[in-house]
Amino acid sequence: MEFQQLDMFVAVVETGSVTRAAERVFRTAPAVSIALRKLEDEIGAALFDRSERNNHRLTGTGRLLYSYATRILEMRREASESIKNLNQTVSGNLRLGTHESTSLYLLPSLVQRLNVQAPEAKIEVLCGNAERLLKALDDRTTELALIAEAPDDSRFERQLVLRDELALILNSKHRLAGAQQIEVHDLANEFLIVQGPKSMLRERIMSAFNESETPFKVSVENIAIEAIKRMVAQGLGIGFVPLMCVREELAQGKLVTVQLDGVRKDWDLWLVWRKDHSLSPAAQTFVEVSLNSTQLIEGEPSPGWEGKSKRSSRSRPAFPVRPRKVIHC
Repeated sequence: MEFQQLDMFVAVVETGSVTRAAERVFRTAPAVSIALRKLEDEIGAALFDRSERNNHRLTGTGRLLYSYATRILEMRREASESIKNLNQTVSGNLRLGTHESTSLYLLPSLVQRLNVQAPEAKIEVLCGNAERLLKALDDRTTELALIAEAPDDSRFERQLVLRDELALILNSKHRLAGAQQIEVHDLANEFLIVQGPKSMLRERIMSAFNESETPFKVSVENIAIEAIKRMVAQGLGIGFVPLMCVREELAQGKLVTVQLDGVRKDWDLWLVWRKDHSLSPAAQTFVEVSLNSTQLIEGEPSPGWEGKSKRSSRSRPAFPVRPRKVIHC
């Protein structure tokens, strides 16, 4: 049984015709037919039901061989790519999708470490919500996605990179700024400053308000996290953002957070890629750098975010996250 025979067999199955299969593998139709006959002689069973001349319907043996043949050919391709890349310098472009907040507060540190390991590599960044980023992976527009709340999907491989949490942010003079702990209904009729309608963060917040039957008003929507922070600081409303995005403002007293019950606070960031796609050397290095650099450690909670009797034990990355922008999305 040879790779060439398996190539021809798979081509016939997937094109439904010896003629079209011959065009796909760049051989003549008689050569393909001969290869199939030899394969059947070696196996000792028919692969196709030839009762209908132009209908290449698989037999039970044929279906079983097809399932193995596709895996064998895919492993051959992956082996060839791995051997080809073994001694190559890690270079080329890495196409990465991520959220705007992650591009500002986590990605710079990861890029810095990638530059040490692979100085020739270049990163192209696509920013968007989870739906858009997963579609980009599906379409092979990007190789990796660094996203929150990654789904457990059989098509994708995912690795946890960072545990963060959502924070309710208020102006320091807000009526609830000094509270230790509040419920969702305490925010009745507040002006919410939120992201776009397809944002998973926004969806979580809206669900919490609706489930608790708490009335609210959306004063500004479909804006970036940096704009949300600025508007909240100016007293134009309240907002919800990942905690890593506001550590500097909390330390400076420009914003405060309050413990809020009734809203899920966990906000995990994952690296995601297609299971059926071999990562480029640059992408492989980025995965290694990300997982090694963001080993989870016990972190101290921000002021006002802990509960009355139990301090938060949410984790933070084992390196400082700097609020700086290195790539424009």
